[in-house]
Amino acid sequence: MGRWGMNDRLIRECIEACLACVTACEECASACLSEPEIDMMRGCIRLDRDCADVCAVTARLLMRGSDLHAQVCALCAGACAACAAECGQHRHDHCQRCAEACRRCEAACRKLAA
Repeated sequence: MGRWGMNDRLIRECIEACLACVTACEECASACLSEPEIDMMRGCIRLDRDCADVCAVTARLLMRGSDLHAQVCALCAGACAACAAECGQHRHDHCQRCAEACRRCEAACRKLAA
């Protein structure tokens, strides 16, 4: 077992969920920029970018075994929840994929924030 002991599996799952969420958020933000109703997508783009950054930092801190993992996971869960709520309102496939990735990451982070 690694530094985390019994939580190794949860840590690995959270890192994977964070990295998948980074990808989904970046892809969604890029796709939103090409949508004809871009004014309606501004909030989505902003949250996508913020969420991607928070997820990336969370993954890195988890990889290095930071003692800040509970705090950063709580922040990440909140960012993912906000992004999922926003993306979930839009009919675009990229938004729906992003919302799902955010929900998975939120759930994984909440387990570690507890």
